[in-house]
Amino acid sequence: MPPDTTTQDDVTAEAERRSGWRTIRRVAPYLWPDEAPWVKRRVVVSLALLVVAKLIAVATPLFYKAAVDALTEGEVAPAWALGVGAIGLTVAYGMARLMNTGFQQLRDGVFSRVGQRALRQIALETFAHIHRLSLRYHITRRTGGLSRIIERGVKGVEFLLRFLLFSIGPLILELSLIAIVLFFLFDPWYLVVVAVTVALYTWFTFKVTEWRVTLRREMNAQDTDANQKAIDSLLNFETVKYFGAEAREAERYDQAMRAYERAAVKTQVSLAALNFGQAFLITAGLVIVMAMAAAGVASGALTVGDFVMVNAYMIQITMPLNFLGTVYREIRQSLVDMGHMFDLLEQPAEVSDKPGAPGLKVTDGVVELERIRFGYDPERPILKGVSLRVGAGESVALVGPSGSGKSTIGRLLFRFYDVQGGAIRIDGQDLRDVTQDSVHDAIGVVPQDTVLFNDTIRYNIAYGREGATEDEIEAAARAAQIHEFIAALPEGYDTQVGERGLKLSGGEKQRVGIARTLLKDPPILLLDEATSALDTETEQGIQSALARAAEGRSVLMIAHRLSTVADADRIVVLENGEVVEQGTHSQLLARRGRYAGLWARQAAEREEDAA
Repeated sequence: MPPDTTTQDDVTAEAERRSGWRTIRRVAPYLWPDEAPWVKRRVVVSLALLVVAKLIAVATPLFYKAAVDALTEGEVAPAWALGVGAIGLTVAYGMARLMNTGFQQLRDGVFSRVGQRALRQIALETFAHIHRLSLRYHITRRTGGLSRIIERGVKGVEFLLRFLLFSIGPLILELSLIAIVLFFLFDPWYLVVVAVTVALYTWFTFKVTEWRVTLRREMNAQDTDANQKAIDSLLNFETVKYFGAEAREAERYDQAMRAYERAAVKTQVSLAALNFGQAFLITAGLVIVMAMAAAGVASGALTVGDFVMVNAYMIQITMPLNFLGTVYREIRQSLVDMGHMFDLLEQPAEVSDKPGAPGLKVTDGVVELERIRFGYDPERPILKGVSLRVGAGESVALVGPSGSGKSTIGRLLFRFYDVQGGAIRIDGQDLRDVTQDSVHDAIGVVPQDTVLFNDTIRYNIAYGREGATEDEIEAAARAAQIHEFIAALPEGYDTQVGERGLKLSGGEKQRVGIARTLLKDPPILLLDEATSALDTETEQGIQSALARAAEGRSVLMIAHRLSTVADADRIVVLENGEVVEQGTHSQLLARRGRYAGLWARQAAEREEDAA
């Protein structure tokens, strides 16, 4: 059994993560940012408006009492209300209620920019961080689940900020002011009953809500699972149709939704139990206090105005207490949702730049791989000391059977991963010593399956270089031999390509991808099986476009079909992560080795297809 390497810091971090303190500490600075003084001003004004609203709220029942006493035969209105009259006191009561609501709404309006700014910043931070994560993370993470985590987490930001500023502190302030009024204007036993009621209510709410959080976590997990299955099925729409699996997919989705349904029912039932328990405690406290006030009126110790004022204060107490119950439930859920989002933000980037790393300076575009070693899994090495060189303006092809490490070299060159041994250099500069952005700028990639954005053809070609002009976009399309096709479309360059470019054929998508790469105008070109998924006729057309794209550039071609790389300056044969042969096409055929065997096999397959 492996030793337990968990440290006390790990235990503390996990405890904070579960309690929500980590999330609160991450969100709180957005209320008081040093770089935005206007946020601080708005927070101060919001708090001032809050205090004014609470003072008015506590004073409002006093006007109610005075108006009732002024209207009750034989009762004497308070000294401060003499001469005002019942009508004047009623108007004052109405104005106090209106001002209380007005100041609260004004507070929300002043604070709205603070909350929305925080929401935007956290959403942007999360979005940017996801793009910094490694390819390994994105391969293993389901997009549907990821989007739902971000959606729920961002929605909780503004609510949590309002909670930090406008819930617990104001609630304590209002309850304290009401307690002072009850203590000085009535018997201390009123205060005792109210305090016990509040304490029991708070204890019950927190206990039951903690239990409900567990149920809500389960419901969220089932919701995420159902969403993942739905998105996964829709992304594979054609595959579902090919195998007639509509009913199977519906059943799979329904199973996930049944699990969500069970979890949601538990959550709703627990909410009903919580609401009833809260209502019972509040009602019990209200009845006891009102019975004491009624006894006081019957004995002549209190006036009818006192009775209605006590009632008003009890109702006023129940409102923030009910609000506390709702807020606490929502806050616990927000902490759970935002906790998942901050887990995502704390996910380390597998590939990161060294502090102060310079940008890559490309002069000749010479690519060197020096005894590189790499494996996605440490127990299963893919590359075992591969060395090769792509000279300035040279085209080098990597060929070999599936699993030999061809595409892995392409991913390492683009620095989706860092090598675990050896080095990759461009013009003598180790890729680990320069910034990732500069490496990405220097390399243009045409992948096996070009994925397009669900936008226009113009947008997808222009994606190659920000700020490209219309003439530059058309020039890239001409070079990729797709301009005539686009011009013949009814909407031309404004034609929508559909999700992932599904409205275009495979060859059309590849040409758009080539045009996009040509517009980028990189000194180094990586062709990762760019034509392997195309028919022979389309492949020949694409090959001529690729040949034009390769002019004047250093090119590394990864290919399965040997016929597509026969004209390369040099062909490198990989097998089991090692270089077994290299040379020109004619040299390798003459050697009658591994390459010649692969060529003969594929030639026979082509003859069979032709027959």
